[in-house]
Amino acid sequence: MVVTEKELTLNARAQELLRKLLLVWLDFERSLGKIPILRRLEQGRFTADDYKTLLLNLRPQVIEGSRWITRAASSFTSEFAELRSKVIGHAYDEHRDYQMLESDFVAVGGELKNIRSAPRNIGTEALASFLMQQASLPNPVDLLGAMFIIEGLGQKMAQGWAQKIQQALGVSADATKFLSYHGLNDSEHLAKLHSILDSDAVTNETAPRILKTAKVVARLYLLQLEELDNV
Repeated sequence: MVVTEKELTLNARAQELLRKLLLVWLDFERSLGKIPILRRLEQGRFTADDYKTLLLNLRPQVIEGSRWITRAASSFTSEFAELRSKVIGHAYDEHRDYQMLESDFVAVGGELKNIRSAPRNIGTEALASFLMQQASLPNPVDLLGAMFIIEGLGQKMAQGWAQKIQQALGVSADATKFLSYHGLNDSEHLAKLHSILDSDAVTNETAPRILKTAKVVARLYLLQLEELDNV
């Protein structure tokens, strides 16, 4: 994950938290490389059926994304008004992402009705339930850890995956709109997140909670990819 000049100027508490979050990310990234469908992508053995399977299993989680982010925003009190505003803005940015995902599915021969009716796999059930539970708690600052993992996935991995999919399947960028969009835009989202880590929202009490939530979300996201089509 790229470290920006802004990150180097964070206060001491934020720097320490960021170092620990980066260690969680590195472990998460290594584990991603062991997921069978992603190994096939890296090895050039990725098929159109693989891509459709991936999209089918990601859509329910993407749909849930804007829901838990919106719930989190509603759970912040006036003490966290600025953070609440940023979270609301983030939910607005992403609440229609699933439409790009559907478009990609159709572009590689999938039927729209199939992806729209796809149930959550058991990993997505766990991930969505955990995130909604945390988002419903008062002032869920710990969800910054969730955003660090999920937005980091977009910044670090999505664009590379999109290019590999285009090469493996011989398709244009019109078939990888979802991944390409996140590859281009999640760096900006992470920059906003780093500014929050440098704010009063991160304290000696909340920093460990942010870190733990990052660890839980990383593990459950992996479970979602390990349990493709297991509903």
